Amino acid sequence: MTPSTTIPSTQPASGPLPADWRDLFALTKPRVMSLVIFTGLCGLIAAPERIHPVLAFTAILCIAMGAGGAAALNQWWEADIDAGMKRTAKRPLPQGRLDRTTARDFAGVLCAVSVFLMGFAVGWLPAAILAISIVYYALIYTVWLKPRTPQNIVIGGGAGAFPPLIGWVAATGEITTMPILLFAIIFMWTPPHFWALALFVKSDYAKVGIPMMPVVAGEKSTRRQILIYAVLLLPLTMVPWWIGGTGAVYGISALVLSSLFLLLSIRVGLRTRGEEDTMKPEKQLFAYSVLYLFALFAALVLDRFVVI
Repeated sequence: MTPSTTIPSTQPASGPLPADWRDLFALTKPRVMSLVIFTGLCGLIAAPERIHPVLAFTAILCIAMGAGGAAALNQWWEADIDAGMKRTAKRPLPQGRLDRTTARDFAGVLCAVSVFLMGFAVGWLPAAILAISIVYYALIYTVWLKPRTPQNIVIGGGAGAFPPLIGWVAATGEITTMPILLFAIIFMWTPPHFWALALFVKSDYAKVGIPMMPVVAGEKSTRRQILIYAVLLLPLTMVPWWIGGTGAVYGISALVLSSLFLLLSIRVGLRTRGEEDTMKPEKQLFAYSVLYLFALFAALVLDRFVVI
């Protein structure tokens, strides 16, 4: 799939409307970026070393700009695909509220500024990791993996797993076991989170030819794999406690939160669909998976300040 020079059919015949700041902001995928910012901030706060508040703010700003720029590149590249999907058809590019050149340039500026500002203000190691995360999402996932393999989310899951690693490294200046574990937790969380969504928007992906797991392997296989990843996720979230990287506040929270995640995944994984329904278990798992990650990383921060 290559970015088309043809404006999607959803664009008004008169051409793109003047760009509005809200359309540029929408390119950054604000809902997704909120989770990126939060996990990056949690990684920074949970780290054993403190940095100046101005530098901390700068690091989180850079993470936000980098994630937003990568998301904008994703929408620039996939504008024609987005136009064909009900879930994404109202985004600025498919609707013709923004032209592709503006979107591309906006994305490029965000990405470049985020990396160089991080490097000069905070450190070149977190800047390098930030640059890798941008390339991972915008190029490896969006351009290469997504249109070619149903394992796109599994391999591409690393793209969303970088923020807490970057935040931790921004505070400490080094890569250690704990930030790698935080990366691994989000990496393992991503497939069941996204496949739960893919199950109830399967027709959208099928219509535009994206080989998401439910489209290629079927619902039964996707449900089974959701359950497998949820089973693996639970002990993985406990490892930071087991190795002494966190205290009981995080450990107990991780056990409770991950157990509920597993229970919801069991409902999805062992379910056999008969007649058409509302996909309620899948929607519940998807909604909880977002809350789960917020709560898990909030517990990580709380554990830093509360000892029981």
